[in-house]
Amino acid sequence: MPDAPRFSKGLDDVVVGRSSITWVGGETGDLVYRGFDVRDLVPGVPYESVVHLLLYGEPPSADPSREVGRELAARRDAPAPVERVVDALPAGLPPLEALRTILSALGDGSFGYPPTLEEGFGLIARTPTLLARYVRRSRGAAPIPPRPDLGHAANFLWMLHGDAPEPRRVAALEGYLDLLADHGMNASTFALRIAISTQSDLASAATAALATLKGPVHGGAPSRVSDMLDAIGSPDRAAGWIADRLARKEVLYGFGHRAYKTEDPRAVVLHRIAREVAQPDRLRLAEEVERAALEALHRAKPGARLYTNVEYYSAVVLEAVGLPRELFTPTFAVARTAGWTAHAREQAADNRLIRPDVEYVGPSKGRPWPRPLVGH
Repeated sequence: MPDAPRFSKGLDDVVVGRSSITWVGGETGDLVYRGFDVRDLVPGVPYESVVHLLLYGEPPSADPSREVGRELAARRDAPAPVERVVDALPAGLPPLEALRTILSALGDGSFGYPPTLEEGFGLIARTPTLLARYVRRSRGAAPIPPRPDLGHAANFLWMLHGDAPEPRRVAALEGYLDLLADHGMNASTFALRIAISTQSDLASAATAALATLKGPVHGGAPSRVSDMLDAIGSPDRAAGWIADRLARKEVLYGFGHRAYKTEDPRAVVLHRIAREVAQPDRLRLAEEVERAALEALHRAKPGARLYTNVEYYSAVVLEAVGLPRELFTPTFAVARTAGWTAHAREQAADNRLIRPDVEYVGPSKGRPWPRPLVGH
């Protein structure tokens, strides 16, 4: 057998391409969109302007981006056949399961290769509106039509709840969407780029990305942070609860990140947002659990560089915005459609089929079949 190639389990430290969209500084705690530090953008920059930056490469001439706002507002209404698919989904499905079918239904044959800006705007605009339509119908309520006078974040809350969204909640959700809009070559984006590299279409690639985002080690953990906070209940129980969980070698959700070996900048900004919007008792509990968890983790693993990750304060912020926890990961997807669109177009612009190799570790060549072969 030939010499085994060098391999990297999980593709650690393997560079599969070049990108001008986002830099993730794992050692330095940086997240940069097209040269702009997200800590300088959030809070304050509207989601439409972040979409503009990611898709066009430069910031808009004014905030929010008039061009992106106009394109998204014009595409919020989905084609009637897609709405019928949404309405046919059984009530009570987890919204993430429903959203996977919704994204697939958007692929009505009109998407092609290479992906276009117009297709991207449709994906970004319709993901939250169709998700909100399903959630309301699943609860037995009539769907609410989108409002073209509202921004992306405000319209999502409007279509979910039917009330004029409170400005501070809109600002908090907008900050969350900005921070989660892209994150380099993460698992869901890699899945999307693999799909696009086969010359598949954006709707199919986004469906593959969402399937990847579902896993708790990528995007599915914020709701588990809320569950953990509920289980602890009060700040005085944090240290004992955490010690018991670590003794059983169970996971503490919201801590540690594959890329960041220092503070996750998104977690830092989301903590600031949480201070503005969360209920005081919930915030105090979250801060005490964070403190106790980091102390316990650093005692248990002195050499490990474990810090609070984006999912921890995402849970606190999304709770405060008024989203039920089954909508946390779908809302992550709502944010990430901007990055997915940017990466799909970048992949198609300089495409090569992504086809890594694998080291074979099975039996050597030459094993005989244990019975006579037919015809021999």
